[in-house]
Amino acid sequence: MIRLVIFGARGRMGQRLIALAQNDARYELTAAIARDDVIEPGLQRAGAIDVIVDFSSDSGTKRAISLATECRAALLVGTTALADETRRALREAASSIPVMEAPNTSLGIAVLNTLLHSAAKILAKNFWALSMIDVHHDQKRDAPSGTARRLVETLNDAGRSDFTPEDVLCIRAGDVIGEHTVEFFGSGERIQLRHAATDRNVFAHGALHAAHWLQQQSPGRYVIEDALGLPAPAARESKA
Repeated sequence: MIRLVIFGARGRMGQRLIALAQNDARYELTAAIARDDVIEPGLQRAGAIDVIVDFSSDSGTKRAISLATECRAALLVGTTALADETRRALREAASSIPVMEAPNTSLGIAVLNTLLHSAAKILAKNFWALSMIDVHHDQKRDAPSGTARRLVETLNDAGRSDFTPEDVLCIRAGDVIGEHTVEFFGSGERIQLRHAATDRNVFAHGALHAAHWLQQQSPGRYVIEDALGLPAPAARESKA
């Protein structure tokens, strides 16, 4: 069984991950760590953990990075709004362990991202105008969301360097789990790509699937598309 540690145990995603992992024959839930929890000394040794899944906060992610590198465990980070310092630490950790930074772990968003890259690359030659709308519940702190920022990176990678996170229209209202819409405007026609999450379990299922894949990989940096066998459209640094 895969020895799993979850960071962000009291959060919405943490609770769903715990519930699903406890009923998943692939996993042994070794620890579920919340913000103020002390990490057991027994976890801080090589081989004690196979994979860490982190949906916490910037400070929680720093703790997860430290534990993962100490015990040589794979690390999947779903936490968004990370400080530049924390993202640098993730890049450094990838030299010794497999690391995946995944602001969205749903299959649908991975497919949308792949389609977006193809569409943007074709339409960039014709200078189609575009827009992006990022909708979440009113408790969502970061705007644009990590998912929207990843979609912007994909657009940039496809040749639309003119589109920036500041161009994203962000709406924070009600209890919307997450909706992302990218629209291209041509002369007399338009194309819309949209993903709407209606159940948070899609993210938890996706995270557990990706974690299972990640813990079998060599040290390096990975994205969710890698775990799903899809081309990874947004540019990223080498895995070394």
